[in-house]
Amino acid sequence: MNPSTHSLASHTFHGLEAGPRLIVLGAVHGNEIGGTRGIERVLDELARGDLVIVRGTVTFVPITNPLAWTLKRRAGDRNLNRNLRPVAEPQDYEDRIANVLCPLLAAHDVLLDLHSFHTGGEPFAMLGPQDNDGMLEAFSHATAEEALALRLGARRLVEGWLDTYATGVRRRLARTAPTERAHLLSTDPDYGIGTTEYMRRMGGYAVTLECGQHDDPAAPEFAWRAIRNTLAHLKLVEAPAPAARDSFELLRLTEVIDRLHPDDQFARAWCSFDPVSAGDTIGTRHDGTPVIAPQDGYIVFPNPTSTPGNEWFYFAQRSTRVLHRN
Repeated sequence: MNPSTHSLASHTFHGLEAGPRLIVLGAVHGNEIGGTRGIERVLDELARGDLVIVRGTVTFVPITNPLAWTLKRRAGDRNLNRNLRPVAEPQDYEDRIANVLCPLLAAHDVLLDLHSFHTGGEPFAMLGPQDNDGMLEAFSHATAEEALALRLGARRLVEGWLDTYATGVRRRLARTAPTERAHLLSTDPDYGIGTTEYMRRMGGYAVTLECGQHDDPAAPEFAWRAIRNTLAHLKLVEAPAPAARDSFELLRLTEVIDRLHPDDQFARAWCSFDPVSAGDTIGTRHDGTPVIAPQDGYIVFPNPTSTPGNEWFYFAQRSTRVLHRN
């Protein structure tokens, strides 16, 4: 698929019976191809009539960031999955995409956002918060979101994104005086707002599904199966409802650690969810200062090539949250 960088292509199907409105995104980051391939497979099934939307509405966006996709990299001008919101005066390509994407998200009830990750590891799903009326991420659909996440095929679920990121942004503000646009964006209190967070702000619910490592040949299959399970779970197609996973691991992000210098280095090649013990050396700063695990936990989203001033890795621990299966 070779998208135009001047438009955002979407494919919408309307069932003739009432039902929820689902949107499925691929390639929010241009180097994450598994979700796009999974969507393309479902679109082909719909075109052949092997799959039929009978209820509700489904919109597929196979390539959400056409510029990043064309460039075969994570971002075009900047990360689309941060500071996501409509803007009156677009400053970059991702701002222009946001002005189309945000109203599209707001017109739906449920979002499945398909991603992949830099280093090795098994697929996992990202959950939003429990129901709350707080200032950061008020939410009232945790039960429905948890039930969907448990039917996507991932054994591991992760929560705690936005409040952990907000703490990281406060740390950035204390460390640097932002002067250029990239720094201004990364220190904005809304920097952690991506597709799923925006969807929740608009009154819907959403799951980010990390389908595997970027080049894992199993990732497109995992994405395809997750889409099919979502369609069946929401009763948008005539298919047996998938069962919720009985066994799973739930972790909570507790800290985001930024890379501060190009010479900051990991102690070894970490994969997402590698376990560490309190006191283990995770990496070393350019001046020789060790980066130490504060407690027993797990490394998440390690990125040895991250841009200084942005996230280097996340730290996670086991969560005590009780999930709803129905």
